[in-house]
Amino acid sequence: MNVFEEAEEIMENALVSSLSVVTPSGEVLTNPMLPLYSRERKKLYMTSSILFSKKINYIKQNPRVGVLFSGRPFIKTPRYSALHVKGDAKIYEENLHSGWEWLVDLWRAKEPYIEAFIKQRVALPLFWERAVIEIEPRELLLWPGGDFSREPLRWRA
Repeated sequence: MNVFEEAEEIMENALVSSLSVVTPSGEVLTNPMLPLYSRERKKLYMTSSILFSKKINYIKQNPRVGVLFSGRPFIKTPRYSALHVKGDAKIYEENLHSGWEWLVDLWRAKEPYIEAFIKQRVALPLFWERAVIEIEPRELLLWPGGDFSREPLRWRA
């Protein structure tokens, strides 16, 4: 399996990732996020409620982001590797109410209980007003076995 294929497997099967963005003052802000990977599009997606939109504004100002996948309990693959994705992000927020719904199948595959929450979305309307973060990978750094003491394997677009 090559670096890109292994990275796809991690992105597709990880339950959590850490999204890092750069603030206007140059600080790095990191948030835990549910990663949704589309093999068809070769892009990583996340959604963000408008209640927690600082990262959205920061991405609009500086679209270069990093996403770290680490921690064996959070990556449901037979072989464990840690992964850092460097990429360029775009924000889609034209339709906050339902513009993210095309990602529900990817979301459901990781969190099957999400269906019950979606059915109750009228109870938490602002939580379900969501922007989509689309990340196109530029560079992948892969540490087999999660061993950060070694040089990572690399893939560049």
